[in-house]
Amino acid sequence: MGKLDGKTALITGADSGIGQGTAIVFAREGSDVVIHYFKDRGGAEDTKREVEAAGRRAIVVQADISVEPEVERMFDEALSAMGSLDILMNNAGVDASGTEVADMTTEVWDRAIRTNVYGAFFCCRRFIRHRKERGGKGKIVTITSVHDTIPRAGAADYDCSKGALLNLTRTLALELAPVHINVNNIGPGMVLTPFNQEAVDDPKVREEQVQSIPWKRAAQPQEIGKLALYLCSDDADYVTGATYYIDGGLMQNQGQGA
Repeated sequence: MGKLDGKTALITGADSGIGQGTAIVFAREGSDVVIHYFKDRGGAEDTKREVEAAGRRAIVVQADISVEPEVERMFDEALSAMGSLDILMNNAGVDASGTEVADMTTEVWDRAIRTNVYGAFFCCRRFIRHRKERGGKGKIVTITSVHDTIPRAGAADYDCSKGALLNLTRTLALELAPVHINVNNIGPGMVLTPFNQEAVDDPKVREEQVQSIPWKRAAQPQEIGKLALYLCSDDADYVTGATYYIDGGLMQNQGQGA
């Protein structure tokens, strides 16, 4: 018996990286999966094949989660196909622009806030309404970042969006405790995903970048998925409003050399 037997998860951004890794972990533990993607249909289909290879059902749904009607359509399609959703994982997002605030356009700022914050808000709202119609219970896991707490120059758009998600989760944990919907965050450090494609492709670049990480390596996507698995299982019934940082000790290293 798997930890998620009989459950169905909707994972945004499940076409690659953390979302794809989590979908595979969930499927191997008994969950059917709704695979959301924005542009990478091929990656989403790859995820679908992996889920089905684990013996679980999967559907692929395209949507721009920064657009409210598209999120509503995504949920409509998911519920029509699956009947019910037990788990929402907010994973889709955009990375930092690398632009300092003085040079940042409003369009660049809006892209991060609308995708990373509005997207999660739209998804959470619809999921919560669905779970309440079903009598409550359910799991929400949002992928934030170590940068929900520690800043990075040239990343105000990303840092602020992830900080907003941190407090969205804390607020939802309070609002949803009466209906037993658990709401938690995972804050990864460096993960070998398309966000870090140069490090994925070039071992020398990767070796340079991991020197600030005490563990001296980056995470693999499925390592994040295994933590998400715990948070979405019945074993985590008493866990809500928490953020779990999985970063090889990176956040503990910030004051070194000062």
